[in-house]
Amino acid sequence: MTQEPGRALEYASANRHSQQLFLANMLFKKRVTPRLTPGPGPRARKAAGEPWKSRYKNRLPYPAGTGFDDEAPVQPTLFDMAPDPEAVRQRVLIEDSELTRFCAAIVNEHADRYGWSARQRNDVTRSLRLLQTLRETPTAKIRASDVMQLPRYDGNIISTIDVLAEAELLVEDRPSRVEVYFAAKISSLPPLMREHLELWLQVMLDGSRLAPRQVPRDPQTVRVQILGLVSVVDAWVASGYQSFAQVTRVDIEHALAPLAPGRRHAAELALRSLFKTLKGRRLIFANPMRGMKHTPVAGNIPLDLDPAVIRAELNHPDPVVALAVALVAFHALTGKQLRAVMLTDIIDGRLTIGDRQIPLAAPVRTRLAAWLDHRNRRWPGCINPHLLVSRRTAPRLVAVGHSFPWRGITLRPQALREDRILHEIHATGGDVRRICDLFGLSVEGAARYLKTVEHPDLAVDGDRAPRP
Repeated sequence: MTQEPGRALEYASANRHSQQLFLANMLFKKRVTPRLTPGPGPRARKAAGEPWKSRYKNRLPYPAGTGFDDEAPVQPTLFDMAPDPEAVRQRVLIEDSELTRFCAAIVNEHADRYGWSARQRNDVTRSLRLLQTLRETPTAKIRASDVMQLPRYDGNIISTIDVLAEAELLVEDRPSRVEVYFAAKISSLPPLMREHLELWLQVMLDGSRLAPRQVPRDPQTVRVQILGLVSVVDAWVASGYQSFAQVTRVDIEHALAPLAPGRRHAAELALRSLFKTLKGRRLIFANPMRGMKHTPVAGNIPLDLDPAVIRAELNHPDPVVALAVALVAFHALTGKQLRAVMLTDIIDGRLTIGDRQIPLAAPVRTRLAAWLDHRNRRWPGCINPHLLVSRRTAPRLVAVGHSFPWRGITLRPQALREDRILHEIHATGGDVRRICDLFGLSVEGAARYLKTVEHPDLAVDGDRAPRP
């Protein structure tokens, strides 16, 4: 702007009042769009019975990896400022990038394969445009954490992640639910304690090949142990401790004394695992939990349910609720087993659960037929292999959540399962072997129900009250 025609630029004059800095992402390379190889004409394809998407021989408009770089440098953010929603909406309307063209064929393929509606297909396309508009580096792959921010602009998360994963453009960086829960619980701890707890969490979730070796634990088990551990560690921090190396056995006994039996048991397991890991990595001098005895877990007595409530839910107007209640009420499936049942697990009226073959009762078969008819009418193109599907899982291949379809009804699968086992052990006169074979229980698990056979609170005149 300051250079005069025919004269060299005077840098002193140009920088007299200010210095113009270079702005990132203001220059774009000219993109050369490869030409697609056309296939047979529409009449030839129609005569051959081919779908419309085979118009082009290339599955994707661009070869895999075109324009996207795993090592693309990301421009650091100078300051965080939320984009103007109205400006984002206007840019999305005219956005036409390599990302949307690269993923267009995959979006159409997913829509045809999973039976997406036109609205869902358009939502995914718009979400891809939002990602291209919002991200700082147009040539970098997309982080899953960035996709999680789309709902504030009315974007789609799950289906968009599926498309990006299929296109091999997704960088999975989402923390698990346990990691999010853990981070919230240890945010206020001293740095050294927080570092040691993060190491313990990594060993619990991923396992360890170093001494002491350990296999990965179930995330729910880790969550329970974190819940028991937090209150103990908070008490030590309140006393002024900055490291687990300062903790002695007396400190552990004082911290565990006021806890309830269930939480005390979880805290003991977590502390034993924590100090074992820290001692094995030579981060502490001694393991204060060594030689301490476990607190026995306080058991409870299973109780039966009201048969009228079970009958009402067995005749629920929603066929998926009626089927779920029937499978648990008649065959004592766990909630996890119910969510994992596949369509191919039911053959000739028999349900296969692991190495068990379960002949389905007549009421279960009736409700199974009603649910399959409803599923075929509601989602005729559904290819999800699971028996139970919902509105969110029908266009995908994943299982339903733990609260489906129990949300909104009074029964829960664990209580319903206990009622079924309780009735069976009373009907057989306390045959533990039969209970173990029929429901896949251990001897210790079956003994819990055996204690109710002659329990005074469950008997009338010396015998258990007859079940209506």
